[in-house]
Amino acid sequence: MRIIFCGVGAIGSTAAVLCRNLEATLAFVDFDRVESKNLLAQAYVKPSVGKNKAEALKLQLLNLHGVKAEAFGVRLTRDNVAALCGGADLLVDCFDNRESRQVLSDYARQTGKALVHGALSGDGTFGLVRWDERFVPDPEDQAGQATCEGGLHLPLIGLLGAALACIIQDFAKHGTRRDAMVNLNSVTPTMGT
Repeated sequence: MRIIFCGVGAIGSTAAVLCRNLEATLAFVDFDRVESKNLLAQAYVKPSVGKNKAEALKLQLLNLHGVKAEAFGVRLTRDNVAALCGGADLLVDCFDNRESRQVLSDYARQTGKALVHGALSGDGTFGLVRWDERFVPDPEDQAGQATCEGGLHLPLIGLLGAALACIIQDFAKHGTRRDAMVNLNSVTPTMGT
């Protein structure tokens, strides 16, 4: 199986690390570079600063036993989406902008590729994991709106990344497709005795 993560910032890098146990090749598409501010909310280490995110994540995961990973340090566009995503068994959208999400969705619908989206609301109050047939990307409130800078919303990012990884694993192992919504209010603390 070949799983392609498109966008490996906070949500994408978190989910990818949690999918390292799958019998799959994990491929990463992202043009961006790791900045020191990313270290608080994304699955990168200090030596990754300045490196392309896709390449840095691949190198980190290749340090673990049995992981197969590939990196494509480019921006996904209508011109290269077929070349980058043609060999995918599953596409995972973790982009932070509507335009890129739409390019990927259009491609998946034209080719019949399975596509699951992971998205965090701009205000950090909830996150969604939804299969493409039930997902409509919202425009950002402002272009390039950041939702994960400096570790902001880190617990919610962790929950969303874990939910996305569980859904990816269910699809990889059983072919099932389910959606999820996470928010911090859905975590119910219990008292120990």
